[in-house]
Amino acid sequence: MQVHTDISSLPSFKNAVITVGTFDGVHKGHQHLIHRIKALASAIDGESVLITFDPHPRAIVFPDDRSLRILSIPEEKIELLHQLSVDHLVVAPFTKTFSQLPARDYVERFLVGNFHPAIIAIGYNHQFGHHRDGNIELLRKLSATYHFKVEEITKQLVDDIEVSSTRIRIALQEGDVKTARHLLGHYYSLQGPVVQGNQLGRKLGYPTANIAVEDSFKLIPADGVYVIQAHLKQEVLHGVASIGFRPTVNGTNRTVEAFLFDYDTTLYGEILKIEFMEWLRPEIKFETVDLMIAAIDNDVAQAKAILAKK
Repeated sequence: MQVHTDISSLPSFKNAVITVGTFDGVHKGHQHLIHRIKALASAIDGESVLITFDPHPRAIVFPDDRSLRILSIPEEKIELLHQLSVDHLVVAPFTKTFSQLPARDYVERFLVGNFHPAIIAIGYNHQFGHHRDGNIELLRKLSATYHFKVEEITKQLVDDIEVSSTRIRIALQEGDVKTARHLLGHYYSLQGPVVQGNQLGRKLGYPTANIAVEDSFKLIPADGVYVIQAHLKQEVLHGVASIGFRPTVNGTNRTVEAFLFDYDTTLYGEILKIEFMEWLRPEIKFETVDLMIAAIDNDVAQAKAILAKK
């Protein structure tokens, strides 16, 4: 898959079959759509082209709304789409000026001008352009002029994508990572640089890697303890992760900490990716540190037993 981030230097696409979306999480609904795009491209000896935006359009159109929670940052989205063998992914910058393009200009200047599509695949209810006044009917009206065909994405598939995205977010906010994985078709993950904490874990016999989740819009699952799979450079590791405020030791900031089994190397500055495999328990305020250590001992034993069955 070729990834393009500079709109001014795009290649000449061959019989491009394009679709536009956020593809947040690249879940099973998106995967079905992408398989359809690839099939359409194959049928005309063309190329599949997915167009997405960075930052997320809502962050620009509604800058004061901090409720947005995304399932995949750009790096994660690229990795997931790469696994689906898309020909091209275009990550277009979304700006205030771009958001104000009239619908017809969006089609003529952005879609046709940059991609010269053979086919545009669009949802039955997709709206675009300033004031969202563009839709599938406008594309059909312009198709003869600009020599492209319009492929309507079925209501069932569009609705499946929207419902799945909502269900995934709800599941993660409840700590139900199994349901999230079922809907995503892959483990939900977080990644970021390892930063220095207060080193309390090391004193307790469980040194943890504190992960800085740098995108403030990235959805962090419910507070609690999870079985995880971790990726560090080329290594695949396992362990347990704790999300929360560490109430037993009077913590004040929400943290994401990972204890990796059989690994005791300093990781400061390294990018660590963790995938949530199973929920173990909620975050608890223990009466003593000794009770907390006993609970961690049990978490580790449970996690190892679960992993042994995988």
